[in-house]
Amino acid sequence: MAHPQTPSPVSSPAPSPSRLWIKNPLAAFTANQLDAGGGIVVSGGIIAELVPAGGQPSAPCSAVFDASAYVLMPGLINTHHHFYQTLTRAWGPAANAPLFPWLQNLYPVWARLTPDSLELAVKVALAELLLSGCTTAADHHYLFPAGLEDAIDVEVGVVRELGMRATLTRGSMTLGTDDGGLPPQSTVQRPEIILADSERLISRYHERGDGAVIQIALAPCSPFSVTTEIMAESALMAERLDVRLHTHLAETIDEEDFCHSMFGLRTVDYLESVGWLGNRTWLGHGIHFNDDEIARLGAAGTAVAHCPTSNMRLASGTARVLELEAAGVPVGLGVDGSASNDASNMILEARQALYLQRLRYGADVPVERALGWATRGSAAVLGRSDIGQLAPGMQADLALFRLDDLRFSGSHDPVAALLLCGADRADRVMVGGEWRVVDGQIPGLDVAGLIAKHSAAARKLVAG
Repeated sequence: MAHPQTPSPVSSPAPSPSRLWIKNPLAAFTANQLDAGGGIVVSGGIIAELVPAGGQPSAPCSAVFDASAYVLMPGLINTHHHFYQTLTRAWGPAANAPLFPWLQNLYPVWARLTPDSLELAVKVALAELLLSGCTTAADHHYLFPAGLEDAIDVEVGVVRELGMRATLTRGSMTLGTDDGGLPPQSTVQRPEIILADSERLISRYHERGDGAVIQIALAPCSPFSVTTEIMAESALMAERLDVRLHTHLAETIDEEDFCHSMFGLRTVDYLESVGWLGNRTWLGHGIHFNDDEIARLGAAGTAVAHCPTSNMRLASGTARVLELEAAGVPVGLGVDGSASNDASNMILEARQALYLQRLRYGADVPVERALGWATRGSAAVLGRSDIGQLAPGMQADLALFRLDDLRFSGSHDPVAALLLCGADRADRVMVGGEWRVVDGQIPGLDVAGLIAKHSAAARKLVAG
């Protein structure tokens, strides 16, 4: 709750009506080397200044939020998701399968998506993300069955309703079972339809510069579901219209084998052959790269969205995150689809990333490094320099976590406690200077009603 500051003497300058001091947090993770021990000042949707421990703002503030019970950090950023998959969480026929059989079971179900069921799925995914401290999310939507041609438009509406930021990718599938691909023919589209809709979406929705709310990227789904034609044409369009590129790559050994048999290439060679090996591209998963491929990705500035929970759930493998970063690859985190996670929780994803990478590299991987992947690293993956850290001039996107649950009792380092003790829900979340989560709730969202409608849609989708 904000409290008015004690009135200043008459001779002092009048406070700006828009300056809010988030004061004296229990701890602050800034995702940089700056000191925010005394909190931050927010003005006009921007972080105006960081207040050092024991300090005061440089100018009067019109409102103060007492953050002494909270850990303050940048809003978390999710770099890879499939919002629609919240409708098929923990579905029995796919619960115990690796990627290819998992997809083959689920594709026919997903082909029955409708605009109404998609809207509910997106709202559930975004609400869950927001409550976990996430302020920006990238979604990879590649399913456009008959009747769902305006899927990205549906997503835009829900993002705006909840007040988050999003990079929405116009995905595609063009290589169906008839041509040696994995998806059923009912889920593939012709290249000319995909490219025309991609250009429409960029023209209508893509925002540029600091503070962008909606951005559009192009995202042919994966080597086993698209042709080289749509990959190459998407790269040319992305260059012409200056947008980013996204796809799944090197997620499983099966995918590596598919690339060998279909294209006669390893995955990174395939990526280069279609014009994607560059700093416009970010890759979902990026697990099965050899040393030379990691070096090539780093030299090109191609980014990777690490999805630890999904990779563990499907037994896909463990991304070589520390080696990718050492080579110059930007690395962020993604929760992946809610049918392979099966959640949309970014703070828990940071915890999972910490533990999986410690399993690979040792227990000295710091907590702060994992939080950095979820914030500053993820911002870099999405090509953004205005979010992902607490610093003057950055967007006022932030999350506040309380440590008064039973799970935190006895903890000593507040920042470490977020991951080591398993924080799973933010108490306050701000996006662009506006509170979007207050006291652990999303103002105006009927969660019980949403769950009832979403659950009914999920049952209907699976039943056919």
